[in-house]
Amino acid sequence: MTGNWMQQVAMSWLVYRLTNSSLLLGVIAFAGLFPGFLLTPLAGVLSDRWSRRHILLVSQVLAMLQAIAMTFLVMTGMVAVWHIMFLSVLLGLISAFDITARQSFIVDTIEEREDLGSAIALNSALFNGARLLGPSLAGITIAATGEGICFLINTLSYLAFIATLFLMKIKSVPTVGNKASIVQGFKDGFMFTLNFLPIRCVLLLLALVNLIGMPYAVLMPVFAKDILHGGPHTFGFLTAASGAGALTGALYLASRRIVLGAVKIIPVATCIFGLGLIFFSLSKVLWVSLFLLLLTGFGMMVQLALSNTIIQTLVDDDMRGRVMSFFTMAFMGTIPFGSLLAGGFADLIGAPRTLIIGGLCCILGALAYASKLPLLRDMVRLVYVRKGIISA
Repeated sequence: MTGNWMQQVAMSWLVYRLTNSSLLLGVIAFAGLFPGFLLTPLAGVLSDRWSRRHILLVSQVLAMLQAIAMTFLVMTGMVAVWHIMFLSVLLGLISAFDITARQSFIVDTIEEREDLGSAIALNSALFNGARLLGPSLAGITIAATGEGICFLINTLSYLAFIATLFLMKIKSVPTVGNKASIVQGFKDGFMFTLNFLPIRCVLLLLALVNLIGMPYAVLMPVFAKDILHGGPHTFGFLTAASGAGALTGALYLASRRIVLGAVKIIPVATCIFGLGLIFFSLSKVLWVSLFLLLLTGFGMMVQLALSNTIIQTLVDDDMRGRVMSFFTMAFMGTIPFGSLLAGGFADLIGAPRTLIIGGLCCILGALAYASKLPLLRDMVRLVYVRKGIISA
């Protein structure tokens, strides 16, 4: 993941250096994520039918080949925007299967179901530890040697994860849902997700935050270069500050055994995220911006990790892959549309005003979610009692 974050930062900086366009930053992000949005439902059905470990192995090999191509193009000076667009689309297709299988695979790696919340939080902590380290290394590397070395490091980093997947000892996990057709399997997962209020509310709020709020990351080069008057170092530090806040939130959750209380913490975390965005958009001082991004990252990660924990705890194993595909769509699938909107609005009204609007929408969504809290708590409690997670 450290290599992955280095590649993302290097790609954003490369696009902005080649084009000087915030709109194209949004277009490239859209191209990289939209294909995954289309394929994620299929990935969910297949994750309930096939070995998730095997899906991850294939996806990692293909992603490594994509990184090799980027490394070659950048280091030979042949790279053009259309190359970046094509390879971003390719990675988006691969990621649809990788992310869905990875989210479902977490449950396969633990033996005690009550450890699920800590496992998800620790997974998020590792993800954001890399998010903290990767952008900082990318900023230093870009300034010293250019973007090409970042893509090379990412290429080599895939070897570690591939080797780890081979070495892990996992109990055989029976696949389910093989009798129904793929279309019927998708329909069953969709109807379950739509009709169960707690999962529906969690996913709708998550989708809103990722559509309106999360694309702030796409505009980081604009804030680093044009508002804070910095370079790749500044860009790396801004992204790392958000990652540090997210890491803090993940470690906080990993240290707690939050089950039922997670439902009411989600809107609080969403409001912290929204307020962080609003005040960050108004800042013109680097250290103030870094502090506000710490808060923003904290709120974002607490909301995301708790949403994941609630859904994974509520869903039964025979639906896990399909429901987690809708989680992936809410988490990753909405970001391309948000990135496109953010890039377009930033060109029209400026990046700061774009983030203010996003922050306000996140807060309003949190308030709407909070209005359903009494009913959500009761429904979640019934499922937890049925599964033996809490006592009646």
